[in-house]
Amino acid sequence: MTNYFIHESSYVDEGAKIGKGTKIWHFCHIFGKAKVGENCIFGQNVLVANNVVIGNNCKIQNNVSLYEGVILEDYVFCGPSMVFTNVKTPRCEFPRNTSNDYQKTLVKRGTSIGANATIVCGVTLYESAFVAAGAVVTKDVPSYAMVAGVPAKIIGWMSAYGDILSFDDNGYAIDSTGTKYQQLSETQVIKVA
Repeated sequence: MTNYFIHESSYVDEGAKIGKGTKIWHFCHIFGKAKVGENCIFGQNVLVANNVVIGNNCKIQNNVSLYEGVILEDYVFCGPSMVFTNVKTPRCEFPRNTSNDYQKTLVKRGTSIGANATIVCGVTLYESAFVAAGAVVTKDVPSYAMVAGVPAKIIGWMSAYGDILSFDDNGYAIDSTGTKYQQLSETQVIKVA
């Protein structure tokens, strides 16, 4: 008896580790060497490849594939049809399909990735980053940064709660929960309290 839900149309291969309370909906496939945390939700048609690690309380929307090399920390949101890559120079005739060829992509706690965004492998999306729908991320995204465009660029800052931050003349902002943030540079914001 499992302590997670799996829809009858989905496959969880033997050996996969699935956390308590996770829900796996229609037409998903979780490979045998995948690790999934507790209380995650997988929408329709999600693929989780071998050696992918997913933290607790993640929400993976419809049509998302997580290929080897992808690591999601807790509370990550992956919007519908967003894409992770895992090889920088793919070729059909000369496949790069061993663990040595796959580049790591790390998505830190609380990050949100919008629908149809693409995350090119080898980058880190730091804590509570926000990637706009349709963006193409080709380099690291700082904590609390909002990025958009092709290639993605910083367009603003967002609190962990989800409020857009407006900094005063001293470089401070307070979100609707009373949490204080400080902008240290054009590319760095920290949570103060």
